[in-house]
Amino acid sequence: MILSVIWITRVIPTSGLNYIKISSCKKVFSIFNFQFSINMMSVAQAVEGVVKHKPYLSEALASGIINISALARQIQPELETMLGKPLNAGAIVMALNRLAPYLQVREQVQLKKLLNNMGDIILRSNLCDYTFKNSNTLVDCHIRVLKSISRREEVFYTMVQGVFETNLVVSEVMENVVDEYFKEEQCIFKQNGLSSVTLKLPKGNILQPGFYYCIMKELSWEGINLTEVISSTNEFTVVVDNSLIDKTFVVLKNISRK
Repeated sequence: MILSVIWITRVIPTSGLNYIKISSCKKVFSIFNFQFSINMMSVAQAVEGVVKHKPYLSEALASGIINISALARQIQPELETMLGKPLNAGAIVMALNRLAPYLQVREQVQLKKLLNNMGDIILRSNLCDYTFKNSNTLVDCHIRVLKSISRREEVFYTMVQGVFETNLVVSEVMENVVDEYFKEEQCIFKQNGLSSVTLKLPKGNILQPGFYYCIMKELSWEGINLTEVISSTNEFTVVVDNSLIDKTFVVLKNISRK
């Protein structure tokens, strides 16, 4: 960055000698610093916006495992487009360095308390996953199934109704019953050979931004594909293929240790 500053001076004669008094240099620099701060705020806000929309980038930056200079050069074109002006890479580096400690505190301090208070982990195997198109008779089908399993505590059964579809995850021992009761309904999707892992969540999890992201991030990094995700206020269940259940359990068990 090339700075051009106008020095306003006044020549004062004394005993035949002249000396120069810088009369308004301080004012010039005050104006410059004010304008420079505004520009830096704009760059900082743009940098934060870019990082927030790239979760893995945010994680790497918070952990200090990313080359800041290389990252600044990579996101420079995007930032220049956002701000509509050319940017100096040094300003981007400065904004990233200021953002990293904030991300580190947010990731490690606020979430760690909740993650350390995770409750029991419950495993269920041999599940079947259905998706039906919503209809006026679909609720009656669910009621019939619920009546048939009301005294069978070993049976796993969850139902989530969306705007256009309803999802049902049930133990495979009830597959014939479900097929019979729902035979008049339109089945969009069905898959057998599934297992579930349920986490008991600490109270206050719904008030913490990024809580579910921490869980999903760990599963994603390990390449675990989720067939279904089911949650209530203090429970979080993921449904995966039977072949992934051991890996899923280990990942979720070790979350609080990181």
